[in-house]
Amino acid sequence: MKPWNKLTDKERHILLEKGTERPFSGEYNQHYANGIYVCRQCEEPLYRSYDKFKSSCGWPSFDEELPHAISKCLDEDGRRTEITCQNCGGHLGHVFSGERLTEKNIRHCVNSLSLKFIPFDHLLTLALKDHERYETLIVAGGCFWGVEYFFEKEKGVLATAVGYSGGQHPNPTYEQVCSGTTDHAESVAIVIDKGIADIKKCYELFFDIHDPTQLNQQGPDKGSQYRSAVFYSTEQQKKITEEIITHLKAKNKAVVTQVEAFKQFWIAEDHHQKYFTLRGQAPTCHFKRTKK
Repeated sequence: MKPWNKLTDKERHILLEKGTERPFSGEYNQHYANGIYVCRQCEEPLYRSYDKFKSSCGWPSFDEELPHAISKCLDEDGRRTEITCQNCGGHLGHVFSGERLTEKNIRHCVNSLSLKFIPFDHLLTLALKDHERYETLIVAGGCFWGVEYFFEKEKGVLATAVGYSGGQHPNPTYEQVCSGTTDHAESVAIVIDKGIADIKKCYELFFDIHDPTQLNQQGPDKGSQYRSAVFYSTEQQKKITEEIITHLKAKNKAVVTQVEAFKQFWIAEDHHQKYFTLRGQAPTCHFKRTKK
């Protein structure tokens, strides 16, 4: 078990003495980068950046926690519900309902000093090394906007990012990939918590949201950058993918999905990340079409 982090006096006041930082003073109040938020004391994952929203209350706000991450109990006066880290018991803040700030109608009001942010690139590196707790899936199935849209909503998915994989050109741009000269495919990196998400179900979702029988094409998008591919980083990932493909071929599906060993994932430009979610839209080229 990893030892808990040593806390500063201010952090001890919040986490151990149940204090509250001044509103609008926390480093994560207006912070909306891609990654996850963990407990500052024990580094247990608590919240996804996907579930963070602007509430203008003065503290970081989330409308959903990660499964089994948070404990809740009434304050002594019975007026508010306190939230604590389920792993170490550190005080986080309070949870409120009925404000109708998001569709989920829940607001976790959390002290920044209770949290530590892990950006996506660091999380990706961690997940590629730590296969006991985390798993990273790299898939390509047409325009990466639509593929990410479905995966970022899945239970157990900690974070996603769109980018480029499968080619030789280092750190390519979108324009270079679209030119068809880099051999990269528009890809999505998906970091999951293995204690929550099932790897096989994640791959089944991938095959359900695109047409793996289309060669170098997905809907109206044509070119090798839109090919169907799975870039595996473990033998288990390779085996599961091949089993799904074999099953589909037995159903007379002419699957052309490439199964390649993972080499490198290059994160795409910021304006491609969370494309449909940030615009309140849904993809038209990707939709669930069960193939079982």
